[in-house]
Amino acid sequence: MKITVSLFSIDNLKQFKIFVPYNAEFILKIKMIEDAFWHKDLKAWTLPFRIENYIKLKSLFENEQIKFEEDIIAFFEEKATKLEVRIEIDGKKIIIYIPKNEAFINFIRGFNYLKWDKELRAWSVPNYSDNLDKILAFLDGQNIQIIHKNSISEAKTTQLNGKIKAIKTAKGRIKLIFNYNKNIVGIIKEMPFYQWDDKNKWWSVPFSENIKEKLIDASTKEGLELIWEEEQALEKQAKKYLNSSNRRACPENMILKLREMRYSENTVKTYKNGLEELINYYPTHDIDKITEPMITAFCQYLVIDRGVSSSYQNQAINAIKFYYEKVLGGQRKLYNLDRPNREKQLPTVLSSEEIMSIIQKTDNLKHKAILMMIYSAGLRISELINLTIADIDSKRMQIRITAAKGKKDRYSILSVKTLEILRQYFTKYKPKNYLFEGQEANQAYSSRSIQVFFKESCKKAGILKKVSVHTLRHSFATHLLENGSDLRYIQSLLGHSSSKTTEIYTHITTKGMEKIKSPLDNLDI
Repeated sequence: MKITVSLFSIDNLKQFKIFVPYNAEFILKIKMIEDAFWHKDLKAWTLPFRIENYIKLKSLFENEQIKFEEDIIAFFEEKATKLEVRIEIDGKKIIIYIPKNEAFINFIRGFNYLKWDKELRAWSVPNYSDNLDKILAFLDGQNIQIIHKNSISEAKTTQLNGKIKAIKTAKGRIKLIFNYNKNIVGIIKEMPFYQWDDKNKWWSVPFSENIKEKLIDASTKEGLELIWEEEQALEKQAKKYLNSSNRRACPENMILKLREMRYSENTVKTYKNGLEELINYYPTHDIDKITEPMITAFCQYLVIDRGVSSSYQNQAINAIKFYYEKVLGGQRKLYNLDRPNREKQLPTVLSSEEIMSIIQKTDNLKHKAILMMIYSAGLRISELINLTIADIDSKRMQIRITAAKGKKDRYSILSVKTLEILRQYFTKYKPKNYLFEGQEANQAYSSRSIQVFFKESCKKAGILKKVSVHTLRHSFATHLLENGSDLRYIQSLLGHSSSKTTEIYTHITTKGMEKIKSPLDNLDI
């Protein structure tokens, strides 16, 4: 018996197609690969066409057990050839000098804001998120030279071969400076509150004896020398804050006030966590006597040391303001801090064909009705699970959404096809109060359960995009816009307060793009 591996494409994305004869041992090995998916129509296993999956297949099966198409072997043999690569990290850019290599070109094309610099004869991508990690992981095993355009990083590259420099800071964190090592980076990312400092090019993690031991073990396994240093301790707030045994709970009067003012449970939880961060940052201070400069210092800690997002920072400030202004009855105050520039990322959108495939691959009637409701009306998952039977108006073909985000009510459209599936669902499940009930009567359906079965349906449909249940809402708005619906009506259906929020979908739609002709098509080549 022999496994044969060929190529096929879904939406112009290459995939391995793996024909496996019925053999329990072979199938068990295939299932060990994370992205492996059984395609019912092809009657074969599929895998994304990536070098790591090619290596996994070769390592799991001996040569006499597996046979690759010649094109696959030729493609990855080129990748396997040692390449001389130079990577320059210049502020917000990563510049890659690499000989022409089809495997790398296909890989790098998956990056946002990719540029080819004709003068430098090099690729350029933004230096944010984990772009550098992805590139180095793909080029693992090649001859790579990394050059940083600042003195700290240059010193790191030239002086730390075979070493990791660990510096315990005064605020209870560990700065880690080392030349790139995939395994060390992977271990760091498993630690709580890890952070990458893009300016100084170092990692940092909270200090604890347990984390210190993990770093020592990891460096030993990788054959690296760990150089341990400590800054002079000026403050110990961060260390105390991280000690869970000293944690103080949010005052009960804060939670009662939030519920008295009818804040949602999500907001209650967010504000509770935000205030707990502050009072545990100053564990020896009376909560009501934390001063404004202390609050400002804490906010700076969140941004500089923790590296939290702008939205998290705003939530923490809102929680603090609520406690001191609403609970304690203090004067209104502003905590003005410079905010980091955020990437303006566009949401992922599924095509109509992909939506149809997801719904068709959802066999359970209740699950199918839920996904059709979310997509056909542009609902948030929290709005869906709080719908009651009375919210469905089949005469006016409308859905009433009550107390949605921002405590706003609105109406959305009820699709004819969704109404049909709802009637089938209602006949079979007979819900009493909530439209979609959980395992117990009069209990709302779990949002987590929806996320789980949606992910399974996407897997069955062969969806390779990084999507969530909320992607159905984005797709609803985009498809309405492409079908000619006015942006003002879409804003009303989505429940957006500002038209600027809805305008993001104008950047996603492909409407009119088909009329634009590429200048390449005018060339006689």
